[in-house]
Amino acid sequence: MTVDMPVSRESAKKTQPESSMHSGPYSADEYEPNAALRMFYGYFFDAIAVDDSWVRQVRALAERGNIVYVLRSLNPIDFLALDHLTRRYDLPRIGFANELPFSFVTHPRNNSLWARLSFRKRSTPAQQLRAALDHKGSAALFLKRPPSVLDVAAGASGSRGLKEGDELIRTLIDLQRETERPVLLVPQVFLWTNRPDTHGAHPLDAFLGPREWPSSLRTIGQFVYNYKHVAMRTGEPLDLRAYLSQNSSVSDETHVRRVTYVMLRRLERERRTVTGPALAPPDRQRHQVLRSPKLQKIIAHLAGDKPEARVALTRKTLATVRSMQATPDSATIKACEVALDYLFHRVYSGIDLDRVGIEDIRERSKEATIVLLPSHKSYIDFLVLSYVFRYENMQMPLIAAGDNLSFFPLGPIFRRMGAFFIRRQFGGDRLYSATVEAYVRRLIRDGNTLEVFIEGGRSRSGKTLRPQLGLLSMVLDAALAVQNREVLFVPISIGYERIVESTTYGRELIGAEKTQEDAAGLIRGAGVLRNRYGRINMQFGKPLSVQGMCEELGLPLSAVSTPAKRRAVLTRLGNRAMDEINRVTAVTPGALVALVLLSDERRSLSHEELLFRCQRLLRVLCELSARVTPGTETDGVLNEDTLLESAQMFVDAELIEIHHPGDFPAEQDRRLNRPGIGSMYRVPERKRIELDVTKNLIVHFFAERALLSVVLLMARGSELPVAVARERMAQLAELFKHEFRYSQSLDKDGVTLFNETLAAMQRASEAELTPNDRVRVGVGHDGYSGNVWLRTYAAIIRNFIEGYRVAARGLTTLLRSPLSEKELLKRTLAIGHRMYLAGEIERREAVSKPILQNALLAFKDEGYVSQREGKYQLTSSFDSLDTVQAIEARIAGYTEL
Repeated sequence: MTVDMPVSRESAKKTQPESSMHSGPYSADEYEPNAALRMFYGYFFDAIAVDDSWVRQVRALAERGNIVYVLRSLNPIDFLALDHLTRRYDLPRIGFANELPFSFVTHPRNNSLWARLSFRKRSTPAQQLRAALDHKGSAALFLKRPPSVLDVAAGASGSRGLKEGDELIRTLIDLQRETERPVLLVPQVFLWTNRPDTHGAHPLDAFLGPREWPSSLRTIGQFVYNYKHVAMRTGEPLDLRAYLSQNSSVSDETHVRRVTYVMLRRLERERRTVTGPALAPPDRQRHQVLRSPKLQKIIAHLAGDKPEARVALTRKTLATVRSMQATPDSATIKACEVALDYLFHRVYSGIDLDRVGIEDIRERSKEATIVLLPSHKSYIDFLVLSYVFRYENMQMPLIAAGDNLSFFPLGPIFRRMGAFFIRRQFGGDRLYSATVEAYVRRLIRDGNTLEVFIEGGRSRSGKTLRPQLGLLSMVLDAALAVQNREVLFVPISIGYERIVESTTYGRELIGAEKTQEDAAGLIRGAGVLRNRYGRINMQFGKPLSVQGMCEELGLPLSAVSTPAKRRAVLTRLGNRAMDEINRVTAVTPGALVALVLLSDERRSLSHEELLFRCQRLLRVLCELSARVTPGTETDGVLNEDTLLESAQMFVDAELIEIHHPGDFPAEQDRRLNRPGIGSMYRVPERKRIELDVTKNLIVHFFAERALLSVVLLMARGSELPVAVARERMAQLAELFKHEFRYSQSLDKDGVTLFNETLAAMQRASEAELTPNDRVRVGVGHDGYSGNVWLRTYAAIIRNFIEGYRVAARGLTTLLRSPLSEKELLKRTLAIGHRMYLAGEIERREAVSKPILQNALLAFKDEGYVSQREGKYQLTSSFDSLDTVQAIEARIAGYTEL
């Protein structure tokens, strides 16, 4: 499912296959480049990363028929690269290439240079092409020729190229009619640069060729500048025999036009997956946004009959677009690439990339516009995503960023990396809202890949947040407005073994105010370079479409035009994206270590017990089909080395202490602080809240089992009627619905959730269903009794239960008067700290601001509190000390197991 993405491109080079496809008189020894060309080949073209799939595809096609590589623009460098790769991988040799300034034609009987030149002189290009294919070789066919300076002066279009391959396509059609062996046209693209095209011409284009039709000199310059990211892309082949049989009534001229069009379209489709759409100058893009009919309607409505007001609003709109606008710059992106290479090597141990997912996006982006919906746990998220897309030679996304990141000096850098800045709150500003919507619609219409953080802000707790639908609503409207191109929404989970901001998050979780982003904070943040943070992993969920959401809701696509149905589709899309992010979140050894240590009731845990518990929980996760990062396990067996590395990372960060029983303190200070056999691990109390952020990355996998475990443990060994167990679990699930996203629960009610959880725990022998329809504790598995498994699951969510108890105690502060959320949380946090110090609750991480916020939402749903004029107050049924204490007692009962 996942593969480890090397940071160095050297490891991406492929080895040469051993087998050969050549047969008959067309031998691999017929032509060899001289020493100068071999040196040129090796220096330049060995840097091109070639997928094994390309080699396999060409071999399979060569078995079927004659291969003709179709390239867009006449360029000798493209031919030399293709010739080198066919030699390197021992593929059918290229025997023909049209209109090159030197001959690469091989005569079938005499392969001396004189014979080749003589054969070319007395034969037509059509005869040369036939000769190459007749002997099971391959050919290279350039469809267009870049206009020269004289062509441009004569009025030729520099943006379309000049026709070049029409006559040879006629030859291929005639040849196909004469033989049963298929002629296979293979679109082949070399991307010497990943810079997007630009509208308009540059004076140097007359000498170097335009960027989309480069000369050899420009190609060499592009390669030297971009050698790390040279890409070779192959489009969908066209079987000429199948095409002709399906279009037998069409004239040859029509065949030529259609085949040329299909090939150019497939070539351009492959090229755009790397370069993206052509960039308009910033001022031109601003005026394109301004011309939006919907935006013009808002301006006209706000201005009324006053022309001067319309002018003022127009100027304000242009200024707004300028302030938010992304202005991607290749030089800045190149510089940031170098900086990120250093950062990711210095701070992280590597990136584990879902290879299947990234290739799926690459294929889908040929026909669809992609909207990336990544999780948001760190500022590093968008840097990682851009870095991976740059590394994979895919279109760089334009990123929706909060305007809090537009501060100097990072703001201008982010803008040139593709970020556009918008306010977090629009405050009812109709003009601003319409301007943002028009800008997003313009980006979608142009075919840009967008990156939208669906959670809004970063998750401080490590768990996914509820989807924020404001900007997603605008993207949805833009997707509906673009009728000729599908828009796909791709959920992405970006995970870390340790989050860079975890220390800051720890302070905020216990009540500290969020610090404003500024240059001073950037300087303070440079301290992260002194630490290591493990590995990053990136997983891709199932792409979602508007059509798919409508089908899930049983609605026709046309129904989205009504506000209620559109809202239903939008909500479904947001929730489905978050479910997919949770589903594909990868289990890391760091998350396992944090989960085991924080859910254990003892003061410390031995090294052997840590390994044992991590292995048992890993097996459960594998049974749940959770993704696991490479190197964490092999066939379900935990890799102890990677777990030790994660433990060492936490030790170095002072999140874990290592003790050795029997040693005096002075001896412990001299001992190397290395985890291993004989070590005892302990989490310092002040660091539990920080380590809890890592634990929460995977806590959602255990939520349902933990809830049912709490219900069964409350029975204290007695059997529970199924109906009672179901009702109690439903109550717990409802209470914690703002805390956990239950697995794929959009279409599940409480009954289904209970039945599926019970069935899974029955299969694992953790719970049993008796013949008289009662539930009891099972016999257990893997060395744990059923009771131990239930206590293990319940301990995973104990801090959340205790946090809700703290929130219930905090409701007593509302007996005097209503309070704002900020003031209520401040007082409740103080109460929670006193409860922890008094021993009323066990987990220090229970006193957490996000947990208390979610508890208040749950209490509001339960009818305990209400909000009026921005302040919380107790409802009339619960506005006494006795009733508030009853609420706390109910929740406290879930911890008395």
